[in-house]
Amino acid sequence: MKGLKIIPKVQKLRLPRAGDGLRAVAQHAPQAGELAISWMEPARPTLLGIYRLRRRIATVAIAAATVLLFVHVVFGANGMVVYKQKKAEYQALQKSVQQLQLENERSIQQVQALKNNQSAIEKEAREQLGYARPGEYVYVPPTLPKPAPPSNHSARK
Repeated sequence: MKGLKIIPKVQKLRLPRAGDGLRAVAQHAPQAGELAISWMEPARPTLLGIYRLRRRIATVAIAAATVLLFVHVVFGANGMVVYKQKKAEYQALQKSVQQLQLENERSIQQVQALKNNQSAIEKEAREQLGYARPGEYVYVPPTLPKPAPPSNHSARK
């Protein structure tokens, strides 16, 4: 048996059963502690460095959060830029509404005048329909003749 190697017997990992309860936890506690220590030792210098720099890290985190909040307030969906655009749009619409209300009032007054006032009716008849009283003359300016179309196609461009 010269060339055979002796392989140590591997301990089979047995998962605790539901009935084992706290006994299984107590039996595996030393192994869990050793495992945690083996993981913590390589990470200890890094964690200590982070602990020493905790105030600087917190200050940088607060500054970053402040910058992000500022950007959101100014440029976000309901930020100051959008607010100013909406305010300008609102003012333009208010101005338009006021102009339309004035125009509406003028139209209402004109309708009332046409219903009740004879001189307003006569004025509209003269201006729009070209009516005149008997014995009056209506002056109509002559229309300008249309220019003749070009004789060849090269003049049209």
